[in-house]
Amino acid sequence: MTTLGTDVTARPGSGGKPPKATEVALAPGAVVPAATPAAQAGPAYVTEKQTYDAVLLLGFGGPEGPDDVMPFLRNVTAGRGIPDERLTEVAEHYHHFGGVSPINDQNRALRQALEAELERTGTALPVLWGNRNFAPYLTDTLHQAHEAGHRRLLVLATSAYSSYSSCRQYREDLADALAATGLDDELQIDKIRGFFDHPGFVEPFVEGIGTAVAELAGQGHRRIQVLFATHSIPTGDAERSGDPAVDYGAGGAYEAQHLAVGRVIMDQVSTPDGVGLGSALVYQSRSGPPSQPWLEPDINDHLAELAVGTDRPDAVVIAPIGFVSDHLEVLWDLDNEALETAAEHGIAAVRVPTPGTHPAFVAGLADLVRERVDGRPPQERAALSDLGPDVDVCRPGCCGNARRPFAPALGGIAP
Repeated sequence: MTTLGTDVTARPGSGGKPPKATEVALAPGAVVPAATPAAQAGPAYVTEKQTYDAVLLLGFGGPEGPDDVMPFLRNVTAGRGIPDERLTEVAEHYHHFGGVSPINDQNRALRQALEAELERTGTALPVLWGNRNFAPYLTDTLHQAHEAGHRRLLVLATSAYSSYSSCRQYREDLADALAATGLDDELQIDKIRGFFDHPGFVEPFVEGIGTAVAELAGQGHRRIQVLFATHSIPTGDAERSGDPAVDYGAGGAYEAQHLAVGRVIMDQVSTPDGVGLGSALVYQSRSGPPSQPWLEPDINDHLAELAVGTDRPDAVVIAPIGFVSDHLEVLWDLDNEALETAAEHGIAAVRVPTPGTHPAFVAGLADLVRERVDGRPPQERAALSDLGPDVDVCRPGCCGNARRPFAPALGGIAP
């Protein structure tokens, strides 16, 4: 695994989350900020062969000890006016696990596995790692990349879907970091497309659900429902998710992509003889004020409704398809709250693993890197739903935030 120096605290913008950028430099004639030449004109799909110096794994970030929890939460909620009293309530979830989020160790393992897989498959590139909300901060990683001589970076965000929080906010943070470091004229940065329906992301869930269904069936359960769980977002953001020129339905691209993934998975899961297998998309981890509508149903509410419904299952399989690894939201909201709710209602429940470093997922991410390096045309790209493959360069106005104006963002046509 490639290791870069870590002493970058004296560099511009280093050692913390950068302020919001007001502008990002455009190369002459470009409509895509800071992109490589093949992406600068804004094609939906880049079909020219590309050369990159490194892959940058871009994570959400998380605390690694009790003293990190509140600074991390302040970073996550910066600009939203959330008082420390409310953050203290959320902090207790982290302190339940010793003040440590599993996400950083997950990303360390994923970084190492992806770099090894790229080398094994003939696309040897160093894999760097930076976070949006905590150390190692993205600004530090950009400085490290520059000092190592890297000038063209391919970013892999640890989020598979289209929405403000799962795509555009990552792209805005890239713009913020580029402006804060002063490396606007030094680095060219592209982003790997959304991979919600790539086989490498889907296969671990098919495997996990199949195993859980077989286990529950072996225990005598005959009415099983698969609950596809993902992070809830404000309905206004959901409606704005994806390409504004495409009608995805009421929940925008975010909901449509999750529904599509659920259908693909259910088509591939084997159902034991005598077992009735259903499914539903549910949401978790809402955090906005009660007056603000968010996507529903909440998984706990749905479990309570199942318990008194005419189609009551005797078991559920919880599949966290909104996550690539075990965020704290998976450990607390699913392994703690949702499993407790199921038990309270006498419903057996199993939570399946997130992709993490599953070999199929790591191989899928390596395929997404090669897809851009090879300039693979869209008809030759791996995608399992009729919504894919997702675009390389985000469309104008995609994934807007209903509560703020557009801000500079990399990896897409301005704004």
